[in-house]
Amino acid sequence: MKLKDRVAIITGATSGIGEASALLFAEEGAKVTVTGRDDARGRNVVAAIAAGGGTAVFVQADVRLPGDCERVVAETLRAFGGRLDILFNNAGVFHPHNAIDCTEEEWDATVDSSLKGAWLMARYSLPTMIAQRRGVIINQASGWGIQGGDEAVAYCAAKGGLVVMTKAMAIDHGKQGIRVNCLCPGDVETPMLATDAEARRMTYADYMKGAANRPLGRVGTPLELARAALFLASDDSSFMTGAALVVDGGGIAG
Repeated sequence: MKLKDRVAIITGATSGIGEASALLFAEEGAKVTVTGRDDARGRNVVAAIAAGGGTAVFVQADVRLPGDCERVVAETLRAFGGRLDILFNNAGVFHPHNAIDCTEEEWDATVDSSLKGAWLMARYSLPTMIAQRRGVIINQASGWGIQGGDEAVAYCAAKGGLVVMTKAMAIDHGKQGIRVNCLCPGDVETPMLATDAEARRMTYADYMKGAANRPLGRVGTPLELARAALFLASDDSSFMTGAALVVDGGGIAG
């Protein structure tokens, strides 16, 4: 088991990549705190982990709120013996608009959930990791945080900020035994794709045909991204910090 007896927090873990990562981390031996805003879905993820013989708790939280982030960390430490080994900042939202059409509310929701939320969760997680002299933080960025994309101004801004914030945190905390990397997916078969297809006035089937233009000719699955997150969380990546790991089927390369 790659994460035996380690304690992990995964934000936005009630669906998609976060849910797949929670299930995989637990299967690999981690004790997992599942967070998200949807109580029913969160408890379903915890039940699935328990059914597989794993250990998990659900903490309902909105990562845009400092008090919620502090509570997630406190409840994790209380539940799992005062340890915290892995923080996977996966939470985020997507509003498909350009700079003219994006509303202030959409901008704030996007930047606060991805960028501010990751900073807040790290802020409350780092003291325990520093005391342990060991910890891993993974920030969920995007290929569009590296090269940009169309009709996604707030999303690109938030994810680009995450890429550079990851590097800054890696520099600040490497000597304290903490590794900080970011994961940069391309299109992954999650509810976010359906939102984008609708905004572009495309059927989902036609939208998915666009994947044929990528080198691997398809979109990714949540499990494929969860496996990449597991690599960053585990000792398999023990000499990696400050890196942006692109997992996009060759989208940027193509």
